[in-house]
Amino acid sequence: MSDKKILIQKYNVPGPRYTSYPTVPFWKNDQLSQKEWIETIERNRNAFQSNEISVYIHLPFCESLCTFCGCHKRITKNHSVEEPYIDTLIKEWKIYRSLLNFKPTIKEFHFGGGTPTFFKASELKRLLVALFEAENIDSKEHELSFEAHPNNTTEDHLKTLFDFGFRRLSLGIQDYSPNVQKAIHRFQPFENVQIVHELAKEIGYTSISHDLVFGLPKQHLKDILSTIEKTLLLMPDRISLYSYAHVPWIKGNGQRGYNESDLPKNEEKRILYEQSKEFLEKAGYIEVGMDHFALKHDDLAKAMQSKKLHRNFMGYTTQSTSMMIGLGMSSISDSWYGFAQNDKSVEEYTQIVNEGKLPVFRGHILTEEDLLIRRHILNLMCHFETEIDKNSIIQSLFPIIKSRLAEMIKDGLVNIEGQKVKITEIGIPFVRNCCMAFDQDLNKQEIRENLFSKTI
Repeated sequence: MSDKKILIQKYNVPGPRYTSYPTVPFWKNDQLSQKEWIETIERNRNAFQSNEISVYIHLPFCESLCTFCGCHKRITKNHSVEEPYIDTLIKEWKIYRSLLNFKPTIKEFHFGGGTPTFFKASELKRLLVALFEAENIDSKEHELSFEAHPNNTTEDHLKTLFDFGFRRLSLGIQDYSPNVQKAIHRFQPFENVQIVHELAKEIGYTSISHDLVFGLPKQHLKDILSTIEKTLLLMPDRISLYSYAHVPWIKGNGQRGYNESDLPKNEEKRILYEQSKEFLEKAGYIEVGMDHFALKHDDLAKAMQSKKLHRNFMGYTTQSTSMMIGLGMSSISDSWYGFAQNDKSVEEYTQIVNEGKLPVFRGHILTEEDLLIRRHILNLMCHFETEIDKNSIIQSLFPIIKSRLAEMIKDGLVNIEGQKVKITEIGIPFVRNCCMAFDQDLNKQEIRENLFSKTI
């Protein structure tokens, strides 16, 4: 058995993806109040002296269920839901504006889903007019992006959003293999993707991303490599090559449209990524953080090389705002000092907003220890290294962290020199495992199989 296979078997354990710390299962405030949440925003404002924010809007509707998907969504073909949902988003933003004691400058804006292009372009325009009419925003200095389904993204969508300053879009591809598409109930030919991609380029979009997934049911090496070959015909500026997270115990029957035996396991799954990575790097892509690639001209690659890469609930980003407001059903907001999640039911979310209240139902107020550990995990996820200040309040935890990393150091995945922890080249696929050594909540109890997806 090769060394790589041994390492994969050893470290392929359940673990967080670290889009936040503490991770959602360990949030302490199950009944976070509006007052508590707004106080963390005020603390952010006082600490950072900045009015720059990121805005994420969750558009949850999809016409059909993709069985690989772990997102919060609502399946419907009834498009009459569009108008009332947009109305509610506008109301929610107005509530925030009435509670904030400053006028925000929108630095980053993203439509996620669900399927944002489920909505008519005219409805998205109505929302954007309501949000942007009284806000500070400059498309030359801010990043506006959206997720798009190639099967229903129209020229009207692309032009309408471009006119508002959108220059980035992410096309959900997953895999082009008919067998894989049938297993995950996601049917879209390469031709549909090509039409949208080339039209977006023609209109003027400067950063197009293709989202691919490895480890899907019935996916073999020939399938992912064929998908990579087709993707390289279009040379998107960015490529996300996500690991499929199999968590049917969380997402119910949605991820049970196939047998467990249909999923590539351990080293078989990792080979899908390694071979794809080799193809991408030969084509000129740079690996960025975990599961992301970008061409040298793209801002994401530049941010990685200049150590300005940031990570939040939207994933890797070139923006480093310390505050993110999430609007819509299930959206998560981040004030750096606290997290808040909206109600996960469309009906409950709508009712609470119509009552004039923020639809927050749970969250977490970070302790001083949380804040320091969060910074170290962010450094590891973005730059693969971090350094602990000798005067830090977590200095006392450093011997414990080093003991947890002992096996990774022995296996050549991590180096520790003085106060600096650095992930080696061969250790990059195991970055989540390294972060787990810093995670105090995770180490207070055993990692339950039904809490997180596997790390590799």
